[in-house]
Amino acid sequence: METMAGRQPRAVDASLRPLSIAFALLIWSVCCAAVSVRALPDGGSSNSNMTELQMHVSFFDRNKDGILIPLETFQGFVAIGCEIAFSTAAASTIHTALAPLTNPPGALPPYVNIYVEYIHKAIHGSDTGAYDSKGRFVQEKFDEIFTKHAHIRKDALSLLEVEEMLTFNRDVLDPASWAAAEAEWQLIYQLAHDRYGFLTKERARGIYNGNIFVELEERSRRPLHSNA
Repeated sequence: METMAGRQPRAVDASLRPLSIAFALLIWSVCCAAVSVRALPDGGSSNSNMTELQMHVSFFDRNKDGILIPLETFQGFVAIGCEIAFSTAAASTIHTALAPLTNPPGALPPYVNIYVEYIHKAIHGSDTGAYDSKGRFVQEKFDEIFTKHAHIRKDALSLLEVEEMLTFNRDVLDPASWAAAEAEWQLIYQLAHDRYGFLTKERARGIYNGNIFVELEERSRRPLHSNA
């Protein structure tokens, strides 16, 4: 993956651009805290007190103050290798959709920022159930993704198997949620599949707690000739 310094960031499949992306990232896909965020002295949040969904979203909280402004979301997408145009559109779409849902009680408009503490309020339908309604990780539901849909390899999904999973999880009573789930998992696949075209269970797990974003950012900073 390439950096912005003198090189173009990695292009995301053009078919994703018209799709609405509701992260909670997501994850995508992407998105649903009995566990509250404890404020640190500087107003930030401690990862040890976060749900996995909050950890997932916190990658985009670049200054770790518990609040995502649109610029930070844009910077986060660029950091993991997305094109400038895609990152701009994604940040705009995400904040338009999620900011009104995640603002704290009593907040006044305009609602443009996303609050990590309240990200569980942005849950949408047609998801995998690997986050519960409070944003906590559900191992059994995550395992089911692979036991039900990984046919070629037990520990990984092909693109066709990702599509099978998305179709299986569609809530017929909530068709409006289909596009968000589709966009999240298509983006996850494009960013995290291996050289053989598989999204491994280990890398998919990293989406849920945000670790994969850190890995992608570190990779994007490496020189093009580096094999590390």
